Amino acid sequence: MKNVLRAPIVLLLASIGLTGCIGLQPAPMYRLDSGASEVPERTDGAAVLLEPVTLADYLQRDALLQRLADGSLAADAQKARWAGNLKADVDQLLLRQLAWRLNTQSLVLGPADEGFSPDVQVELSITRLDSGPQYPAVLEAQWRLRDKAGKHLGNRLVRLQEEHLGSTADQVRAQSVLLQRLSEMLAGAIEPALAAKTPPKRSAKAPASKSAEAQTPRIPAVEPIRTDMEVFRF
Repeated sequence: MKNVLRAPIVLLLASIGLTGCIGLQPAPMYRLDSGASEVPERTDGAAVLLEPVTLADYLQRDALLQRLADGSLAADAQKARWAGNLKADVDQLLLRQLAWRLNTQSLVLGPADEGFSPDVQVELSITRLDSGPQYPAVLEAQWRLRDKAGKHLGNRLVRLQEEHLGSTADQVRAQSVLLQRLSEMLAGAIEPALAAKTPPKRSAKAPASKSAEAQTPRIPAVEPIRTDMEVFRF
């Protein structure tokens, strides 16, 4: 009788243990992809200050949110999370992308150290960055550019969209692509401001033209005069 009762108890304990193991499975974690950004070699490039990016309040959390059919946001079904701080990842992605695209090591994430004098200051605000299993990744942002004196150089509102395959991993890839495209557009807006700050190169003195040389009178060379006369001496 004891053996008969023992079998159900063992099975019950095994099922409880299995359920506990399933419940303890770690949630998937994701990070943004910086893309093909290389470290620039130029150390004397333009000085650019990237102010810390302002993220929308709903993005300042660990949970990876999903856009639903009614437009609401909910936590991922698999409880996916960001591996680290999303804001810090966005800052570093944009910093590396801009440094590579502008070919300068003198790109600093604010607040800048004392003595750093930027040619251009960048203020960026991201008000939306999300996606859903049935909805594309969408990024909405605004940037402002200022010179070293704080003078306004320009601003722009941006809305970008990227399709994906539906999985959480591909949604993160699509969001990374949007941030890379944003950095490309931002670099394109910064370059004219930097070019305006660069003094034009002095052209070398042009050589004298051939026509000027032709107008200069030339002195003929002195040639010895020959004669057929011979001189006899006695």
